[in-house]
Amino acid sequence: MEYGRTDLAVEAAAAFGPEPPPGVGVEQLEEEGVRVTRMQVRTPQAARRLGRPPGRYITVELPAFPQPVDPAGAACRLVARELAALLPREGTVLVAGLGNRQITPDALGPRTCRQILATRHLAGPLARQVGLEGLRPVAALAPGVLGQTGMEAWEVLTAVVERIRPAAVIAVDALAARELSRLGSTVQLCDTGISPGSGVLNARRELSPQTLGVPVAAVGIPTVVDGASLARALTGGECPANAPAAGMMVTPRQIDEIIQRGADCLAQAINQALQPTLTPQELQFLAG
Repeated sequence: MEYGRTDLAVEAAAAFGPEPPPGVGVEQLEEEGVRVTRMQVRTPQAARRLGRPPGRYITVELPAFPQPVDPAGAACRLVARELAALLPREGTVLVAGLGNRQITPDALGPRTCRQILATRHLAGPLARQVGLEGLRPVAALAPGVLGQTGMEAWEVLTAVVERIRPAAVIAVDALAARELSRLGSTVQLCDTGISPGSGVLNARRELSPQTLGVPVAAVGIPTVVDGASLARALTGGECPANAPAAGMMVTPRQIDEIIQRGADCLAQAINQALQPTLTPQELQFLAG
């Protein structure tokens, strides 16, 4: 049995061996050299075994770091396609960039949010005047963290959702993984929401359809790896539960580049999913 904290459903399922546990469906495909894994947790029993709510979980494999990710390439396009399938086709979407922008491994959400094409304010004569009529209404918000604002992210987002009544929320957050190879190179999407900080044992109140009252698509990339898993990978032996590494989350020295690459990819994919009538080049220009 694998051990170590992880936010990735594929890693949780892999702990049970080559075949998924009962109640879990897995579909794997490869398009243009990009691997996509779709997993569906169908039963309460399977959810308890995996430690994941019932729902859909999708992973898209990015090129291994430090290879670049082309905003107009297959990886971003496939992330956009899988995300669009988790969202209602019409209505305002609120993009929430979760995390602490002052701590680099946790800054993926705010960095992504900064590049989202916000269009909710473009309507009527103004939209026609600037040539952006017909775009889907999008709002973007980085709510910060409790230690910065004195408010939980779910408190901020609940108030905003009640006010603007979006059709859906996209929550973007940094994730934790077990495998070093997944750092910066795996995008996970799901329709079950997210508990910010859960992968590093600092879980805050979840952002989910149940707590926000609208569909919630969570999107993230691993930026830290579990210390116990890392120790085992380096030594080939088990890490004692009382060892210092067992309580650590580790991030690589290139984390600045990993965060920037990940934020660029996710922002482009979210923009493509929400504004499919615009080209990647147009989206980069408008959101940049």
